[in-house]
Amino acid sequence: MKEKVVSSPLAVAALIISIGIVLAASVGAYAAYAIKSFDNGLTVTGSAKTRVEADSAKWTLNLTRTASEDTLQAGYDKVASDLKKTRAFLSAKGFSDDQITVVPVNVSEVYHSDQYSGPKEYTLSQVVTVQSEDVAKVGQIAGEVQGLIAQGVFAQANAPEYYYSKLADLRVSLLADAIHDAKARAEQIAKSNGNAVGTLKAASSGVVQVLAPNSVEIQDAGQYDTTTVNKDVTATVRATFVIK
Repeated sequence: MKEKVVSSPLAVAALIISIGIVLAASVGAYAAYAIKSFDNGLTVTGSAKTRVEADSAKWTLNLTRTASEDTLQAGYDKVASDLKKTRAFLSAKGFSDDQITVVPVNVSEVYHSDQYSGPKEYTLSQVVTVQSEDVAKVGQIAGEVQGLIAQGVFAQANAPEYYYSKLADLRVSLLADAIHDAKARAEQIAKSNGNAVGTLKAASSGVVQVLAPNSVEIQDAGQYDTTTVNKDVTATVRATFVIK
């Protein structure tokens, strides 16, 4: 006599669940394998820093006079006289004409409150810039501007600005050092997990920061400090290495 198989809704449901578990386990195992095979990299950030000395400097003076609409020509004459004295002052300090840049006189109206009923007034200004590779001399003359003002020159002096001209070449070497630093960090991390670091998979450089010595005022878009002769130049990289 044939044995009759009784099929109940619960038995069918149990069978479906069992099959689902097996399939889910299989898919899960494949997913884990895929993640392991593709995610075999370790991404770290490396940095390198060096100190440089500025090799050029710039100093800017703004010669200013105020004149009414009736004395505008006299105002121009005073600015011209200030410029002549300024050129003589710079020449006496050892700066040549090719190191001095002079822009044309700029004229802007002085605006008063509504109650003002006098004649129109204007500010006449002329910018004089000194640029030199003699960084020390530029810094020295900036500290002696009082001697020019004592001659009756109306001058507003800015602080000297200091620059380093070989930044592009320095950036290349710093990025190489930053890659080495990144690899050293990756090796320490991998070693703690019993792994080893293989070849470099990818790398991207960050912005170069040119800061005053020991400064931490970095910016996402990069920083270039011009206030100091000595500067700390920092480069960063984001590197991904193969993990073995």
